Amino acid sequence: MNKLLTFPEQTAAPPLASAKAMLFHDPRATALLKQVERVALSDATVLVTGDTGTGKELIARHIHAQSGRAGPFIAVNCGAFCETLVDAELFGHEVGAFTGATHARSGWFEAANGGTLFLDEIGELPASLQVKLLRVLQERQVVRLGSRRAIPLDVRLVAATNVDLQQAIFQNRFRADLFYRLSVATVNMLSLRARSGDILPLARHFIETYSKRLHLEGVTLSVVAQKMLESYDWPGNIRELENVIHYALIVCDGNVIIKDDLKLAGNMQRPSNFETNEIMEYASHTAPQRDHGNGHSGSQMQHRLEALIAECIQFAQPNLFETVEKVVVHTAFAGCNQNQVQTAKVLGVTRNMLRTHLKRFGLIG
Repeated sequence: MNKLLTFPEQTAAPPLASAKAMLFHDPRATALLKQVERVALSDATVLVTGDTGTGKELIARHIHAQSGRAGPFIAVNCGAFCETLVDAELFGHEVGAFTGATHARSGWFEAANGGTLFLDEIGELPASLQVKLLRVLQERQVVRLGSRRAIPLDVRLVAATNVDLQQAIFQNRFRADLFYRLSVATVNMLSLRARSGDILPLARHFIETYSKRLHLEGVTLSVVAQKMLESYDWPGNIRELENVIHYALIVCDGNVIIKDDLKLAGNMQRPSNFETNEIMEYASHTAPQRDHGNGHSGSQMQHRLEALIAECIQFAQPNLFETVEKVVVHTAFAGCNQNQVQTAKVLGVTRNMLRTHLKRFGLIG
C-alpha cells in the first residue's frame, strides 16, 4: 500500500517526540491502516494507544481527513498545561472567571466545533478535569469556566496515550467510566520493530527529505547499514529512525551511509553474514563521494574501501579474501564492458593473470 502520512506544511512544528512520517509497506501496517480508515468513517470517539514516536498524531490527523468533517483538526497536549490552566484551555472562560481573565475566551472544544479535537497524553489529565470531560462527551455541550450557559458541540474526539490506562484505573489515577467512553473504537499503534517491513522505506524517505535540506544527491545505504537498521530494536520508534538518518547524512563521508555513520543507542541483533552477491551489489551501486572541493583523492577512496572491509570483518564474512577478489574482478570486468585488455590495465595486472581469475570465477570459458 506504501501510503505516506506526514504533517501538513502549514502546521506548526510537532512535538519533538512525535513521528513526522508514516509509511504502510509492512503487511501488519497496511492492516492497521485499513482498520483506521474504517473507524474514520464513523463518528465514534477513538482512543489511540502506543509507544512514544509511533505516529499517534499522524493517525489522528488521518482519521480526521478520512472522516469528511468540514471543521478543523485541533491538537492539544494535555500534559503541556498546568492544572490551573487546562480547564480554561479546554473549555474556555468568561470575564472574571479567575485572576487575569480580562476578556472571554473560547476553549479548544469550541475551536474544534464541526471538526476533530485530538487530546494527546490523555492520561495526564487531572482527575477534576476527567469528570468535566466525561460530562462533555455525554451531553455534547460545554460550559465555559465562570458561566452557566451550555454551548452545543459537534466535535469528534480522538484521544491518545502512551501509558496503560487500565493500570492507571487500578491505581485510581484515571476514571474507568471515562476510559470506556473514550475507547468506543481503539487503535493500537505498532512499534517500529513490530512492523519491520517499514524500516527501510521510512529510512529512504528520511534520506530524501533531509538530503534536500542538506543539498545532497544520490545518497544510499550500504548493505551493512541496511542490515543494522533492520536488526535494531528501535526503542524510540519512527522518531528515533528519523534522528539516526539525519545524523548519518551529516557525518557520512560520501554518498553511501555506512555502519559507522549510524548512531544507534539501543539493542541490536547480530546481522547474518553477507552473501557475496550482496557485497557485489553494494560495490556496483556505490556512488562517488561528495566533492568537497579537493577532488576524489586516493586516500579518500582507500578510506572508503577500508571501511567496507572493516564492516565485513566485524560481521564475520566467510572467505573474505576470495570474496573481495571476486568482487574486484567482476566489477572491473563489467565496468570495462568485458574488454580483457582494458580490464587488465585498470587492475594493473597482466592479461594472462586476469584470464586466470576470469576463468576461476566463471566469467570466461
